[in-house]
Amino acid sequence: MPKVYNWQIGREMDYPYEAAYPEKQFGAVFDINKCIACQTCTLACKNAWTSGRGQEHMFFNNVETKPYGSYPLGWDVRLLEQLGGQSWSGGVYTGKTVFEAAPAGRAALGFLPEDEDWAHPNHGEDEVAGTIDTGAYFTLPHPVWMFYLQRICNHCSYPACLASCPRKAIYKREEDGIVLIDQTRCRGYRECARSCPFKKVLYNTVTRVSEKCIACYPLVEQGRQTYCTLSCIGRIRINGWVNFPDKAVLDSPVDFLVHGRKVALPLYPQFGLNVNIYYIPPIHVPSEFLLQMFGPGVPNAIDTYKRVKDDPELLGVLLLMGSTDKWIEKFRVKEGFAYGYDAKGDEVSRVPLKEPIYIRPDFNAATGAFLHNTP
Repeated sequence: MPKVYNWQIGREMDYPYEAAYPEKQFGAVFDINKCIACQTCTLACKNAWTSGRGQEHMFFNNVETKPYGSYPLGWDVRLLEQLGGQSWSGGVYTGKTVFEAAPAGRAALGFLPEDEDWAHPNHGEDEVAGTIDTGAYFTLPHPVWMFYLQRICNHCSYPACLASCPRKAIYKREEDGIVLIDQTRCRGYRECARSCPFKKVLYNTVTRVSEKCIACYPLVEQGRQTYCTLSCIGRIRINGWVNFPDKAVLDSPVDFLVHGRKVALPLYPQFGLNVNIYYIPPIHVPSEFLLQMFGPGVPNAIDTYKRVKDDPELLGVLLLMGSTDKWIEKFRVKEGFAYGYDAKGDEVSRVPLKEPIYIRPDFNAATGAFLHNTP
């Protein structure tokens, strides 16, 4: 089996195909700390892409509550158990990836969810880990906790769905790295659904072919961000191009967060897919849980995030999240403002690093009116 380099696990690994990289790679960063699980992103995606027959159970975007939520049921826990021991030595993963642990005759380790596993999209919603005792108080990390995990297709650099398709119906677009399914070639064998660790390839029982998140590529082609990003009321998301570390463009928002400040981390890097959706981990959750989910970069990411008030560039990028529907190709921070620019270099967003504070007098002499509530 060919060897490819996966920077997220710090080593070469087995993959069924030789490495082939697109001209640009679609990516995104989600700030978990700001998500309130309003599901606006989920509904926007649902209305846009999966409102047809056979798509009733499909959520290309979903938000689930960790540690107990999962859609489909047990998508991560079941694979982690199958994968067995996972260990790191510094920044190098010393366990097996899903490709290296694959059984004979299959491209990747995995499982095929049962039909009923798709029937509980709100499983575990808002359920916390632990119980609150008398006299309990907040600390960081919290002794009783939960957080919301936003999930779309990761548009991986080494997709398990692509590797496992016997029809070669799955491909990465050369121009932007978005992973798509050629539905004229698909015959519904569901090997892609079995092999995708994140279970973001779904089977349509009416058309009998597989479907998945398309990263809203019609919008991306127009220089706009995706529907889930545009609809997010918490402004937790930003789309952008992401590169390997040695080719990082540090005035590009996603590269800056991933490679510059290293505050955004991949989801389950030990699976070996070199994912392209990144998360700023929650600061209130025990590190043991987060280390398993986001890898050894968690302590640095949380420490960096906590010091954002002293880092104008990082603060600027975080404030640009949700500030425009346009694709932000480059950014800069200058004289108290963060600026976002499109591919032509035109300004598409400008946000202040600090909102002005206005203190109104208690009494307006011109009108003789008091401007506060008093008994």
